Amino acid sequence: MRNRALLLLLAVNLLNFFDRQILASVIEPLRHDWGLSDTQLGWLVTAFTLLYAVVGLPLGRLADSWRRNLLLAAGLTLWSGLTFLSGFCRNFWQLFAARLGVGVGEAACAPAATSMIGDLYPPLQRARAMSVFMLGLPAGVALSYLVGGAVAQHYGWRAVFFLAGAPGILLSIAVLLMREPHREAGRGGPPRPEAASPAMTGEENNSVGSHHEAGAPAGRRRPLSAFSLILGIPAMRWIVLSGLLHNFIMYAFTFFLPSLLIRYYGTTAQTAGWISALVIGTVGALGMLAGGWLGDAARKRNSQGRMMVAAMAAAAAAPAAYIGLQLNLPGFVLLQAIAAFLMYTYYPTVYATIHDLIEPQLRGRAMSIYFFAMYTLGASLGPVVTGRLSDYFARTAPPAVALHQAMHLVPTLTILLALTLLKGSKTIKTMK
Repeated sequence: MRNRALLLLLAVNLLNFFDRQILASVIEPLRHDWGLSDTQLGWLVTAFTLLYAVVGLPLGRLADSWRRNLLLAAGLTLWSGLTFLSGFCRNFWQLFAARLGVGVGEAACAPAATSMIGDLYPPLQRARAMSVFMLGLPAGVALSYLVGGAVAQHYGWRAVFFLAGAPGILLSIAVLLMREPHREAGRGGPPRPEAASPAMTGEENNSVGSHHEAGAPAGRRRPLSAFSLILGIPAMRWIVLSGLLHNFIMYAFTFFLPSLLIRYYGTTAQTAGWISALVIGTVGALGMLAGGWLGDAARKRNSQGRMMVAAMAAAAAAPAAYIGLQLNLPGFVLLQAIAAFLMYTYYPTVYATIHDLIEPQLRGRAMSIYFFAMYTLGASLGPVVTGRLSDYFARTAPPAVALHQAMHLVPTLTILLALTLLKGSKTIKTMK
């Protein structure tokens, strides 16, 4: 039952990232059609991510108390319908508003789906389960590049949105029919404060189990808000910071990769889609699976293992991304594929660590807090800051060269990401 549920959640997540990333595959025809700047194109992503982050907070709370399959089906229907309607937009502001609505719908996906996975699988299998679910990210992005680039080149960019929006409405029916997992099943019994114990964090007053009403005797300590409980764990604070950096990097890179290939390396839109799908999708998927297996293996040996896997991968990705930008097209593709493989190990390792740290009743809210930070200050800024840098460099350089210069921000921030993950791993002391 749980494997079937996981495959269905994978399909939902695939459409989540397919519809989210479909804009990147059509930004060049859209830019030429409406005469947009790179900064404006970046703001189309920021419109989505800002509302995604804000709405995710109440939806995360709802995922902890309501039927998660209903929440997921409603979000899927909303974002798919608005993606379809994006094909009818006639100007920048109409598309801006449509992307805001897509952000509202997609904000339901991660808190509801990851909360269900946390209840479906025990701790030592969780990273692998998360890696399967998160395959929807590279797979959805790859399909958006493949389908979007080809359809836009032959049928125009509007047809891309029509094609992207239709499947989600049908899939929402299957989500409505799926069984809701029994809460706390992932721990095999009543909630325990083990994951947030004083031994793990080194701060007794900051542990979830010490304050949460389900984990401590009544009157023993003053209950705190879910926000204070979750961010009271030192490791969670470092994880939130790492999510901010990782999302900034990945959204900047994946959004402008097709444009970089077209402008700087002279490929067609369809070829740029194929290359982007290979680098981000195929190789990224392999990195996702590798991260899940390596993360679970490292977790068996050491409580810090999963975070250490993510830190070492980021440290190796930074030079690969930088050197790739100095090479011709084949070298660029090879080195960026290596960097993508390494960067995608982040998702299963860090997401599983969150579920280790947080007890079942708070996981939806923990993920929504995490996503709020990573999208508000990470994903929302990545494309628009990179686009702004590109426009700035374009004052003294051709647009193709300007975008290439702006993309050097990616390896620089990846070094900072590695240091953040390393520091965060050191705050995890012991864990059962």
